Amino acid sequence: MTKQIEVVIDGRLATVTFNRPDVMNAMDGVMMKELADIVDDLKKNTSVHVVLFHGAGRAFSAGGNVKAMLDPNGPMKMEDIMVDLSRLALAMYSMPQITIASVHGAAAGLGCSIAIACDVVIAEESSKIAMNFIGIGLVPDGGGHFFLKQRVGASRAKQLIWSGEVLDGKHAMQIGLIDQVVADGEAWNTAQQRSQLILNSPTASMAASKKILHAAGVEELKKIVELESEAQAAMRNTSDHREGVQAFVEKRKPIFTGR
Repeated sequence: MTKQIEVVIDGRLATVTFNRPDVMNAMDGVMMKELADIVDDLKKNTSVHVVLFHGAGRAFSAGGNVKAMLDPNGPMKMEDIMVDLSRLALAMYSMPQITIASVHGAAAGLGCSIAIACDVVIAEESSKIAMNFIGIGLVPDGGGHFFLKQRVGASRAKQLIWSGEVLDGKHAMQIGLIDQVVADGEAWNTAQQRSQLILNSPTASMAASKKILHAAGVEELKKIVELESEAQAAMRNTSDHREGVQAFVEKRKPIFTGR
């Protein structure tokens, strides 16, 4: 059986690959827990100085597995996975390593949260980057509110969350959501080159600056993931969420009622 997430450590570089290409690396509860465990382990690995995240196949990650949400007692039970997603967000933010996201194809929902949690986000021109939880009546999770606000400010974050707008790489770069846009097919090569550039730099100094800049945000992120967990549990019980998931599965436009 192929692992849902592959980790390769080569010297001071760790590469984390989302490996469910048949579903555009959409994540169920098992995969989310696995990722949180991996990031926790890497955080403690003092021999690793750079961590590179990317997706196998056609996408970085399409986010949570929406079809799995139809079963309230299945592997996407929100109350359980929010614990792992909160743990993941806090671990990503406090990692002493420099983190890089190599984005191609979709980075949507949770996939977007994970990408923009990285220190450096490199995306291809035709990437589809979206905080599109609104389409299924949910709120961003995985620290999505926090990381979005950090990158584009609270006002624009609200607009992106409420609209669920899908941004290509150029637009995402224009508003500061990502750090570098490259031609299609070039994200992986560029990310690897950036990894080597960082590894040839004084990484201890870089990590120290990261720690200083992130220090004040740790308590805010803890509060935000707590609020995301409460909100997500509440949203899972709304008729709008059930309608959003059903419409997604049936490939039709949802009819929301605000309930």
